[in-house]
Parts: sequence; structure tokens; C-alpha cells
Amino acid sequence: MLAPIPHVIYAHGFRSSPASAKAQMLARWLTARQMGFSCPNLDIEPARALETLHASVDQAWAQGHAVRLVGSSLGGFYVSHLMQRHPQRAQLRALVINPAIDPARDLAPYVGPIQGWHDARPMRFEAAYLEQLHQMTVGITDASRYGLLAATGDELIDWRDMVARYPGALHHVVQGSDHAMSDFAQHWPAMAKWLLQ
Repeated sequence: MLAPIPHVIYAHGFRSSPASAKAQMLARWLTARQMGFSCPNLDIEPARALETLHASVDQAWAQGHAVRLVGSSLGGFYVSHLMQRHPQRAQLRALVINPAIDPARDLAPYVGPIQGWHDARPMRFEAAYLEQLHQMTVGITDASRYGLLAATGDELIDWRDMVARYPGALHHVVQGSDHAMSDFAQHWPAMAKWLLQ
């Protein structure tokens, strides 16, 4: 019996989109190897974003794929929630990239009108969304199913807090870099070897 083909679902960060550099790089890399990839456009409302990710996992699962998750920044926070709450969580594996640790606190200054990084569409981040994020916070169990890619040069989140949040995970700490993990392509092959097994 053939092993199921991996399907990677990428959860982009706050104000980001499927047009992000990491999403585009992953799409090219995985497609070239005949693996599945999807990057849903996540709503600014956390509850809706999480619903979309749940539906993406369910769809890939129903198609018989080995589902693997990659989340960057706020997407890493969402992915961690899925890893703890999805009915098929025991079969999931995830890579979190500079993941948000306490977005209910850190995104408070952004309440109000905001703009996405990749287009000019207006969005509004509501105060009520902070409570949604607070309710989504989960503990991390079975950390061996997580890989953490953290940059010491992250200008928004302290890499030591990321490491402390995911004890027992595969830790790959990058010296320097930035919150966007602009050199992600350099580190992906090593993380892919772990994630896609």
C-alpha cells in the first residue's frame, strides 16, 4: 500500500495573505515534488480564520492526504490551536515560524482600520477579536509533533519566549534574520525533511 501524499497547509500571519514570499516559495517547492499545498486567505476575524483552517484540514484529510501544517506568526498561533483541538490531531505535524505567543496582548495596538501587506483592501480589526484570540490560547502537549523555526533577530517576538512556549519540540534557532524569516528558503529543506516524513 502506498503511503499517503503529504499536503501542506500554510497559515499566513496577521495582515499577510497567500501572496506572501514564504507561501509562494512553499507552493513552488512542493508542486515541483508532486506534493499538495494550499494557503487559504484567512479572514481578519480570528474565529473565521480558524474555521477556514479547520475546513482546509478536513478537506485534505478527506482526500486521503498526510496533512502537515506550517504557520507563520499569527498563523503559527492558529496552527498550534489546530494541533491541540482538531479531531485528527494525533496524525498532524506542524512547523511554526516565529509564532505569535500572546496575540491577544500584542495585537491590541492594532484595533481599528488596518491595511494588508499585499493589497490595498481596507480591513478593520475589532476589539472583540482580542477576546477571541484569548479564548483560542491552548497549552502545548505532545511537543514532538511540533517543529519551531525561530529567529534571534525577530523584531516583534523574543525567540526565547518561543522556545519556552514549545518545550520538547524540534527547535531550529536562526541567528539573526527577522520576524518575516526573510531567509526562510535557506532553512526550509532541513525542516521539510522532518515535517514531511
